Amino acid sequence: MSILLTGGAGFIGSHTAVELINAGYDVVIADNLSNSNKKVIDRIEKITGKRPKFYEIDVAIKEELYKVFDENNIEGAIHFAGFKCVPESTKIPLKYYRNNLDTTLSLLEVMKEYNCNAIVFSSSATVYGDKNPVPFKEDMPVGGATNAYGSTKLMIENILTDVVKASDGFSAVMLRYFNPIGAHPSGLIGEAPDGIPNNLMPYVTQTAIGVRDHLIIYGEDYNTHDGTGVRDYIHVVDLARGHVAAIKYATEHLGIEAINLGTGNGNSVWDVVHAFEKANNVKIPTAIGNRRPGDIDECYASVDKAAKLLNWHAELTLEDMCKDSWNWQRNNPKGYED
Repeated sequence: MSILLTGGAGFIGSHTAVELINAGYDVVIADNLSNSNKKVIDRIEKITGKRPKFYEIDVAIKEELYKVFDENNIEGAIHFAGFKCVPESTKIPLKYYRNNLDTTLSLLEVMKEYNCNAIVFSSSATVYGDKNPVPFKEDMPVGGATNAYGSTKLMIENILTDVVKASDGFSAVMLRYFNPIGAHPSGLIGEAPDGIPNNLMPYVTQTAIGVRDHLIIYGEDYNTHDGTGVRDYIHVVDLARGHVAAIKYATEHLGIEAINLGTGNGNSVWDVVHAFEKANNVKIPTAIGNRRPGDIDECYASVDKAAKLLNWHAELTLEDMCKDSWNWQRNNPKGYED
């Protein structure tokens, strides 16, 4: 049996494909390549020795999904497909609502038709909003997302909750993960954003390699230990392994669970910059910019539930994240376009 990864050619999806294959699963990837590159499939094969099946389709279109389910015995799905840029979502929210909701609804409808009853959803810590104290715990109230991206994640969590309540034998795990960085230690797959990065680490690595003149730190007036935003940075390989544990759980247990994936520790922007400089002996030129809309002061996880239900915890350090990110960037200065 196979596990379907929607958006599986992306940053997190590709690393999850590697870990699933290493764990003995057959992997099927469906991706329209709107924010990824087909060369990822070759890189996954090079790392694992096994090539995942790949369909270049729009997951929002049910007729295209039917082909995937017709040709494969899909046991469960991990749903990554969706737009993810927080600042962009505040400027063009309809794009995010249309895409992120449509891909989810189409996937769920097709899964029901094919009696595929286990899903892991790529949710986000943004569902906790800006009112809860840190660390964020799964039993805290959700809502009040500060951007359209976060609102779509919350809406999809509500959709999944209703589907599970209305269905016999359906299981869903909603992984609320925090800030994935790093890259596969092979240097073959990593984060390759189009244009100016919206996430911290690729901005750091592109500055280190000279693609960018300097790193802009968006705000130095947050209520944190050094004035810059604090986040729970997690190595993408740890995160991928969390998805392997989650799909196993979803195929063995009924009902719905929201589970944080993070390290349980918060690091500021300056913490990450200094750690990167120390780990790689590279100097990062910086400049202070204005806050970005939708950003909050602090965001880090309580990780007890993941340990209890999934027997999972993050193992890789901030130093590992910095070294692997730099290894990826040095080996792939133009991402997958080399």
